[in-house]
Amino acid sequence: MTYTSMRIDREGGLARLIFIQPARGNPIDGTFCAEFCDVANELSSDPSVRAVLITAEGKAFSYGGDISMFVTQLDTLPLQIRRWTADLHVGIARMQRMDAPIVAAVQGICAGGMAGMIAGADIIVTEPGTRFVAAYAGIGYCCDASSSIMLSRRMGLSRARKYLLLNETLDAQTALAAGLADEIVPADELAVRAEAIARQLAEGPTQAYGEIRRLLASAATTPLDAQLELEAQALARAAGTADAREGLTAFAAKRKAVFTGK
Repeated sequence: MTYTSMRIDREGGLARLIFIQPARGNPIDGTFCAEFCDVANELSSDPSVRAVLITAEGKAFSYGGDISMFVTQLDTLPLQIRRWTADLHVGIARMQRMDAPIVAAVQGICAGGMAGMIAGADIIVTEPGTRFVAAYAGIGYCCDASSSIMLSRRMGLSRARKYLLLNETLDAQTALAAGLADEIVPADELAVRAEAIARQLAEGPTQAYGEIRRLLASAATTPLDAQLELEAQALARAAGTADAREGLTAFAAKRKAVFTGK
């Protein structure tokens, strides 16, 4: 499919999802929400996708919601928001459930809903100039785009609450300390480092990664006995994969495993 606010570049098992409206600050608008849902369906239904790398063109990763558009539709915004989030939230949920891990390379400003969305990435790499901006309370809004759950998972509930209520802007070091970023690298190394992580994941045991992602997603809200059973069932499924057989065989032979994602 062809998109206007983003594109997918594929190379082997690695899918690069690139936001391509730098002149507008890569905003979240109706088109973005619809396209993100379509992209999520495309990626999550393709078993050849073994890792996703999210990047954005331009100085800013994203300014979040398109305020300039919002102010022209004040009377219809409640209805529009229901429509936009119907697409966006389905897309986010499907990306979270897929096997392929997600890596994000974030530069410049990452604000509002985009900060919440990106918090759902498994690995976030930033550069020293990155700023994560809560944004919502500053315009009288509460949060969407999975911000309440993804920020809480990464930062803890109390830190996420402070970030959102006080409309904070976190620099890269503060974001790293809070758990909102995983690595900070020099700006000219950002793309290379994020690509290296994504490629490493794309060569890994994809189905095992998927089980790990889903187990971690349920860990905070599932009772102990139920979570232990989820772990047992997931491990049994993983043990039946070709990658698990290869991993054990390679370990016994003292060689590097060659995983195929199957």
